[in-house]
Amino acid sequence: MVSIDLYKNLPTSDELPDSDDTPVDNEDQNFLPNYLLFLLAIIWKDRNDWYFGVDMGIYHTSGENPRVPVIPDGFLTVGVNRRRPGNKSRKSYVVWEEGGMVPQLVLEVVSWTPGNEYESKMAIYEKLGVLYYVIYNPEYYQRDRHQPFEIYRQIDGKYQLQTGEPYWLPEIGLGIGRTQATVGGIDREILSWFDQYGRRYLSSEELAQQAQLEAQQAQLEAQQAQLEAQQAQLEAQKERQARLAAIAQLDNIGLTVQQISVALGLSVEVVRQQLEEL
Repeated sequence: MVSIDLYKNLPTSDELPDSDDTPVDNEDQNFLPNYLLFLLAIIWKDRNDWYFGVDMGIYHTSGENPRVPVIPDGFLTVGVNRRRPGNKSRKSYVVWEEGGMVPQLVLEVVSWTPGNEYESKMAIYEKLGVLYYVIYNPEYYQRDRHQPFEIYRQIDGKYQLQTGEPYWLPEIGLGIGRTQATVGGIDREILSWFDQYGRRYLSSEELAQQAQLEAQQAQLEAQQAQLEAQQAQLEAQKERQARLAAIAQLDNIGLTVQQISVALGLSVEVVRQQLEEL
């Protein structure tokens, strides 16, 4: 944590603009960061020590002017309260109001208008000290001479491209990568969080579907068990009727209880009981 005195002459979040009124260029720039946010709300529902911002300005002191923010499509900070004092929401992410906590991860989704994701923004995040920088570029990666999904990690103050997907982020305790999923009835590629074994965390929609399928499966298994019990009961009844018929037939031809017992492989007690029921 950084001393508050270092920031005492800087503006507060209430004094700083919270929007640059610049619209996003495509659906993914809005959808994907929000999807990651909503997924975190499920994964970390019992935690309050994290914050995920979407299309929100980050004000910092590593640039030329602390009043000029950098605005990523999404960012994650672990180690700050989800809500500001007084249970207030953030208008923007002001590093000097967060005890000097810099986001550990920043996400940029490349659009048809080049946004300097690989140049100036990367330099800003590198200087700011963001540990992981994720660039998602499924449509224009060939234009930009990069890969559709790239993740950079700061090593000795410089970003270095990493390999492996999903990529595990040990400092955060999550993995991130691409996957195919059905969202709102539409099959599409998305970004998602993964556990340390590479298993994708499911959305609320998928969890509900999974619970429904599990309930249906449990119901089918119960019905199957009931049918099997009924079948076993029918078999037992058929066996009993056949046994009674055999005992009656042998009794009619004059065999004793002991002789019937030996002939049918039944105990004397069972034969006597069955004869009483005839």
